[in-house]
Amino acid sequence: MIFTATNLQDAYIIDLEERSDHRGFFARYFCAQEFEAHGLKPTVAQCNLSYNYKKGTLRGMHYQIKPAAETKLVRCTKGAIYDVIIDMRPDSPTFLSHIGVELTADNRRALYVPEMFAHGYQALTDDAEVIYQVGEFYTPGYERGLRYDDPFFNIEWPLEATEISEKDLNWPLLSMIPVGDTETVSVSV
Repeated sequence: MIFTATNLQDAYIIDLEERSDHRGFFARYFCAQEFEAHGLKPTVAQCNLSYNYKKGTLRGMHYQIKPAAETKLVRCTKGAIYDVIIDMRPDSPTFLSHIGVELTADNRRALYVPEMFAHGYQALTDDAEVIYQVGEFYTPGYERGLRYDDPFFNIEWPLEATEISEKDLNWPLLSMIPVGDTETVSVSV
């Protein structure tokens, strides 16, 4: 695997290191030892599959707080998505910064999402399928979210959001949201 650090502390793009021959190729797409060697949490508590009927579908921005904070390894296995993460760790030098990465079935790229990062994506094709390896169990009482269109972040989604859940439409704007056990972020927007 090829680990490429992003501009956000502890977040990585992971590409396959293919071994090819006349049959095709072989590549490792997860190895706990390699993740640990890069300082990443290799725990997998759940594997989730998300299927999106229409391009423009938007899911996110979700995260969980401690003690149920999640890591994610996100890979698009059919079609294409634009994947966005936001650093929600108040003590991080990249706090409240975000990046977007195109993940496609063709590029076979994955994005490692550290704990306390809000995560969301937009389907760039019809029938986009996404697999997540998640490092903690889904725990509704610890779930948090941000609006995908929060003007503070000004995320440049590639397409108009055509499908989105009511829950995702109703996440709060950043101005006052809880991000930790007892911490609150206060930002003038």
